[in-house]
Amino acid sequence: MKSETNLFTITDISKRYATRWVLRDVSFNVQQNEVLGLIGPNGAGKTTLFECLAGLAPDDGGAISFRQQNLAATRRKEALFYLPDGITPWPAQTVRWALGFFERLYQNHEVKAAELAGELKLDHLLGSQIGSLSKGERKRLLLALGLLTPHPLLMLDEPFDGLDLRQTRDVMRLLRRHTERGRTLMLSIHQLNDAARVCDRLVLLSEGKVVGEGTIDELRVQANLGEDENSQAGLEEIFLALT
Repeated sequence: MKSETNLFTITDISKRYATRWVLRDVSFNVQQNEVLGLIGPNGAGKTTLFECLAGLAPDDGGAISFRQQNLAATRRKEALFYLPDGITPWPAQTVRWALGFFERLYQNHEVKAAELAGELKLDHLLGSQIGSLSKGERKRLLLALGLLTPHPLLMLDEPFDGLDLRQTRDVMRLLRRHTERGRTLMLSIHQLNDAARVCDRLVLLSEGKVVGEGTIDELRVQANLGEDENSQAGLEEIFLALT
């Protein structure tokens, strides 16, 4: 059974560039040991929100608490790890080097690099330079690096981008196993079917504001699509109704 203890509380996070507000009074909770999905249309502010939560971009108001204690931007890296989408770290180094580096750096005794290499089908790529990897291969390496970190919250931007159907299914199972071990995950996902399959709860952003938060059943009610537990309205219909 999932714990309903709040690990993080995000309150009124706002961000603007010049006169344009990209985020406005964004508030939601991240619960212990859950997979929380962040979904929204293109330009909704998902990546900006991740950058503000990670302390990479200064916000223009709001607060974040971790286990009911205020968490300053300078201390975010102690409680969370953010893995951006589309990056290629250390392109001249090998997959083996990167996995070993993260394993030595973080010394997460709950997770082993060799185990992740097998689960993410990286075994045959250990000697390959990171810069030579395909998009899907690089994504699987980045997922392994993120899972080697010990931070209570792991934030993944588009974790399934570049993966085929089978790889996506396998990664979903892997992420679920890590929450069962005590990890909390927050995923930014643009594919609604993927979000519905892997996430315990969802936060829906539209034009920089939270327009829905909760399970699919709870979001269905928020979207006025019926309180009947037998309602068939899926995430796509909920998404369109709330945005």
